[in-house]
Amino acid sequence: MPPARTGIYTTQESFVARRTKEEALATRHRLLDAAEILFQSQGVSRTSLQQIAEQAGATRGAIYWHFKDKADLFNAMMERVRLPLEAAARFVDHPGQDPLDVIENGMVGALRQVTTDPQVRRVFEIATHKVEYAGETASLQLRHLEGRDACIADFEKALRLAARRAHLKLALPAAMAAQGLHALISGLIQNWLLAPEAFALVPTGRRTFNIYLAGLGFDRPRLHSETEAPEAHLR
Repeated sequence: MPPARTGIYTTQESFVARRTKEEALATRHRLLDAAEILFQSQGVSRTSLQQIAEQAGATRGAIYWHFKDKADLFNAMMERVRLPLEAAARFVDHPGQDPLDVIENGMVGALRQVTTDPQVRRVFEIATHKVEYAGETASLQLRHLEGRDACIADFEKALRLAARRAHLKLALPAAMAAQGLHALISGLIQNWLLAPEAFALVPTGRRTFNIYLAGLGFDRPRLHSETEAPEAHLR
């Protein structure tokens, strides 16, 4: 019959188990950090799991302990941040709020995040400029499409509700207008990432957003210079 375990022994086992779990989590974070750096610098398809392991100071076996393959690692990297358009499109119908103000505030917050959060900026750049949907990364296209479709659906819902409240007939079908709005915002972000010094992202996004809505028939308030001034430095 084995000897009874003492309280101290049990506590020591618990400490070791907790430390092992913390070390495993730290390794996982190092692998994801390494993947971000390499994916951004040389692209997803040109980056091997061995390179990621070496960058993280880990073994290839450590990667397979945490991730099934490169696509699984990529998705885990993406899940660590909330991408700008995902944040901008979280539309919820509140009776006391203008649906377009909700979308605009979400968009402005997302654009600010791109200009101020290096990790969000890095991951968005990887997702838009550094990945090819072929071979082992072909499955990543589904995640991209799901996020895009959810964003466009929320934009469409907001536009329909705003038009109904304003007793307005949109200049374009709501579904088409939502596609255009998504293209406007995503295009601004992608072009800014290519040349951050070319224009100030936040004020440009706010102004073009309202001009686009005016073209649909909405009466949007003009932006005052004093409102834009504090944001002019955000690039």
